[in-house]
Amino acid sequence: MTSFESKTVRIAHAVEKVYALLSDLSNLDRFQSVLNAPENRSKLKITGYDCDSLSIEVSPIGSVTFRIVNREPNKTIKFEAENSPLPLNLWIQFVPTGENETASRVTVKAELNPFIKPLVSKPLQEGVDKMADMLLVLPYEQ
Repeated sequence: MTSFESKTVRIAHAVEKVYALLSDLSNLDRFQSVLNAPENRSKLKITGYDCDSLSIEVSPIGSVTFRIVNREPNKTIKFEAENSPLPLNLWIQFVPTGENETASRVTVKAELNPFIKPLVSKPLQEGVDKMADMLLVLPYEQ
């Protein structure tokens, strides 16, 4: 497995609020405007979601569903990809760093063969960094 870790970001909200928003994917309703902002749109389109899963269309890969497989309150949310051409897992880690601050990092682990690794390593790294950046602008106060 190859691991891709985002930079650590510091979210200006308590860990309980951050975890509460992100651990229930039906909360996507609350931040669709952030996800659909021109600077956040790239080759990714959300095609469906519920409390435990998120389906996206990724160009040129196709449709991938991420399902939450483990929630550790105020610590981690772990996802597993379904229908993905590459077996991969994703998780978001949270560490309280103050009363109203949370450090967070996104990690992806993927099974990459030697032929595909050079092609997807850079986009996967950019993807986890972009996800971490998006954690900074979500509406945790609603």
